[in-house]
Amino acid sequence: MRSLRIFVISTITILVTFNSAWAGPPFITDDPEPLEYQHWEVNYAVSKSWRQDESSVAIPSIDINYGASSNVQFHIQPRYSFESSMTGSHFGIDDTEVGVKYRFLNIQQNNFSFMVGTYPMLQLPTGDTKLGPNRGKVQSFLPLWIQVKTDKWTTYGGMGHRVNPGAGNKNSLFLGVTALYQVTHDLQLGGEVFHESPNTVDGLDSTGFNLGGSYALIHDYNLLFAAGKGLKNVSSTNQLSTYLALQVLY
Repeated sequence: MRSLRIFVISTITILVTFNSAWAGPPFITDDPEPLEYQHWEVNYAVSKSWRQDESSVAIPSIDINYGASSNVQFHIQPRYSFESSMTGSHFGIDDTEVGVKYRFLNIQQNNFSFMVGTYPMLQLPTGDTKLGPNRGKVQSFLPLWIQVKTDKWTTYGGMGHRVNPGAGNKNSLFLGVTALYQVTHDLQLGGEVFHESPNTVDGLDSTGFNLGGSYALIHDYNLLFAAGKGLKNVSSTNQLSTYLALQVLY
């Protein structure tokens, strides 16, 4: 078991992989379902995205979640990033994401469930400004998420309002939906489509998709993976993005 853990962690560290702020691993769109009470989930991830002679890599991003009650989940996600462009390359500590997921509606009946919740996020300005002009600034994200789950299918999505203060910035609206299918006991596959309006005065809106899923390695250890690209304003927003993580449950 120890050898397998070392192999998986080493593989993830070597691979380049989706700069996914406000994300529900391995996708950008999130869900309203919290962790079980007094349980932990930690996602050790690396991600990479490319756009118009630029690339962004998070090595690593550590997504830490805790089930505070049957309907509440706490979240914190620090990360270390590397940014490369035609003007140079920079690396350092990035902004830190914190949030609280609250499920306020939960209907369970046989193999069917319907959930509604919110997951407010706050981006703390811990990032090095050398990584880009959007670092070191407070942002917040206020979403509403809905989920429907049956025996084999899980579908979730919703919308969120991103508050992006600062000169030249503007608030934006995010829309996304994800569908997942339980292929086998260990393998779940699916995809998402999403859209976000411009978050700067002269910015462009973005539309994209990701395909991915999860695979159970051993008890309490899962491999999360996703890859996708933009569908609109591709060169300026998202030519390609990838994500890979080792999920550990406690």
